[in-house]
Amino acid sequence: MDLVNVAHKIRELRLQQQLTIDQLAARSGLSKGYISRLENFRTGASLRALNLVAAALGVEMIDLFRRENASPEYVFGHLNEGEFIDRNQSGEYGISYFALAFEKTDRKMNPFFIEYRPSDKRRELLQHDSQEFFVLLEGEVDYAIGSFENARRMRRGDTVYLDAQLPHGAVLAPGCQYAAAMVIYH
Repeated sequence: MDLVNVAHKIRELRLQQQLTIDQLAARSGLSKGYISRLENFRTGASLRALNLVAAALGVEMIDLFRRENASPEYVFGHLNEGEFIDRNQSGEYGISYFALAFEKTDRKMNPFFIEYRPSDKRRELLQHDSQEFFVLLEGEVDYAIGSFENARRMRRGDTVYLDAQLPHGAVLAPGCQYAAAMVIYH
């Protein structure tokens, strides 16, 4: 199941109907947190849950998987041509996600370009159902796995590969005004 495309479709249909996450949760009988995780491709969904969401949106479940066009065999792109994704209100934390290769709809990996800027807020550690490969391209971040107390300073060229479900997160290192990374979810 392509979580990113299903997530986009759910969000697209919800916004077209001018529904809030709370309203979709109430209509579907699922929690607000679960709907948020679905839309932010942080969890896989059971067929039962997808059926409830589809019914709440007034569409058939197959519509959540339907692609407008067949996926191309390959796509070229550039780091500054990614599609902006608001993921877990990331903008509030100075983090911007850009989906790369988003036109390849049958992809097995989900590559993102991420920018970090100063923020007064620090996001809690996140977990998801995907393995993750992270490479820092510019700047410095403190990358935490398990807790912020044992964060590791990462510099340009440093990488980390994580198994699914490990709580983790990155914040700008003190004194750093900008960092950029590439992350691949699989």
